[in-house]
Amino acid sequence: MSAAETPARRRTTLTGISSRAWEHPADRGALVALRELRGFDDVVRTFFGMWNERGFRLSVLASGIRVDHRQYPAVWQRYTEAAATLDVAELPELYVTQSPWLGAEAVGLERPFIVLNSACVPQLDEDELRCLLGHELGHVGSGHAVYKTMLMILTRWAANLSWLPVGAFALRAIIAAMLEWWRKAELSADRAGLLAGQDPAAALRLLMKLAGGGDLSQIDTTAFLEQAAEYSGGGDLRDSLHKIRMTAWSTHPTPVARAGQLRQWIDSGAYGRVLGGDYPRRDDDRATSVSEEIRAAAESYREAFGTSTDPLVGLLRRLGDGAADVGEWVGGGAGRARSWMDAATEAAGRARRAGRTAPGAGDTTNGGGTASEGGDAGSPGTFR
Repeated sequence: MSAAETPARRRTTLTGISSRAWEHPADRGALVALRELRGFDDVVRTFFGMWNERGFRLSVLASGIRVDHRQYPAVWQRYTEAAATLDVAELPELYVTQSPWLGAEAVGLERPFIVLNSACVPQLDEDELRCLLGHELGHVGSGHAVYKTMLMILTRWAANLSWLPVGAFALRAIIAAMLEWWRKAELSADRAGLLAGQDPAAALRLLMKLAGGGDLSQIDTTAFLEQAAEYSGGGDLRDSLHKIRMTAWSTHPTPVARAGQLRQWIDSGAYGRVLGGDYPRRDDDRATSVSEEIRAAAESYREAFGTSTDPLVGLLRRLGDGAADVGEWVGGGAGRARSWMDAATEAAGRARRAGRTAPGAGDTTNGGGTASEGGDAGSPGTFR
């Protein structure tokens, strides 16, 4: 049977699916807490402004190709298929921009849109492209750009307050926790991409191409997963410390780590349960308990701590149960962010009443409201 005659893969439409179905527990705990903040959107707009988003959209409108049934129709077809599977009612605009690197990003607070690097068009097959576009739709569905914008604001504040040791230290602690959420947000989006394409092999191929380029003729999936296992638990304490140095201030997990995490999610049965119809619905999102989600986040860290094969984690386990408090510290980070945002909300209200212009408003130099701000998000070959 020729490729043209190969029947299309049947995908299950996930009617009414909530973003909570694909969100990593640590990501979900942070998001639920932030969504509960009264006036949170006003805070982001006050301290950031909407000029950056408008400027970036105009930039891609002027220099890229807006995808639809007339322009890049094959890409548009994969995009609508991914959106239909995830039951996305309103499609964000999709653009292709010139870039030699494999990558894409979700941008925007009020009118989110997706930007796809041109290298993805020839280098990804239909299933891989569908998965990538589902990844970005996952970012949009979870609202990741909103709190990543907050991270960018915090980073600027930390730089401006570097002369004040106490204030800068407190901000850096929150930034470190939010970068950890950002890395978990990428794992969430990887799951959304898998659910959009419903092809685990294609999802892994996508990460393999991110790691080693578009030609997989000499690459083996099993060997790549063995690589992921070696990265996760191999080596000695020196390797563990190097991994901490590599990832502590990074926005993205490494491709091999992402492959291992995605494989683990599949093997846990969670992916199969979603396809079987066992998933949270959007209609129930309002009833979500913040405290329960934060506890789930802490529990996910404790579980990972208890099962990790990393040498440093193994040493900490042997030293005593108190080491598990690391998971509780990170998992409870959403509570600390809520306290900060409560104070920021009050400050923003005072600023509006006084008629002052907030720091950063109108600054169009950094393409704001994007799910790729901060850290290493601008690095080549990153799905953001």
